[in-house]
Amino acid sequence: MKQLTITIPLVKKDEAELTPDEANLLEKAKQATYRSYSPYSHFSVGAAALLDDGTIIEGANQENCAYPSGLCAERTAVFYANAQYPDRAITLLCVAARDTEGNFTPRPIPPCGGCRQVLSETEDRQHQPMRVMLYGTEGIYFVNTVKDLLPIHFDTTYL
Repeated sequence: MKQLTITIPLVKKDEAELTPDEANLLEKAKQATYRSYSPYSHFSVGAAALLDDGTIIEGANQENCAYPSGLCAERTAVFYANAQYPDRAITLLCVAARDTEGNFTPRPIPPCGGCRQVLSETEDRQHQPMRVMLYGTEGIYFVNTVKDLLPIHFDTTYL
């Protein structure tokens, strides 16, 4: 038996260290949390996707009393971007969340497993990396590719 260890490169920034484009995208993701429909979890998530032409697409989590029928903020934003701008690549995706008390979370919120898989395939479709920015009031994490969030990912090479 051989034990393997997977590490991911991660950059942590404070808001003061963000570029103007990053700060703008973060503000859009934070604003999107207020459009969340989350009457069951009371956990509001917003996402903002920056396309390669400068367009910004926003999404928010949408819950349903039949839980599997809801959709996460990341997938809401990515699916809309892919449907409306199929030839545009997402260069940066930002995710922010507010807790059940309505406060932005101290720790950055990572995408769920389902979102990671969708983001991974979107990155494959667009043939270029998608940077991901995860917001928390105590710091902002950056990864340079979705593959860093899902290092052992399922893709078409397994089909």
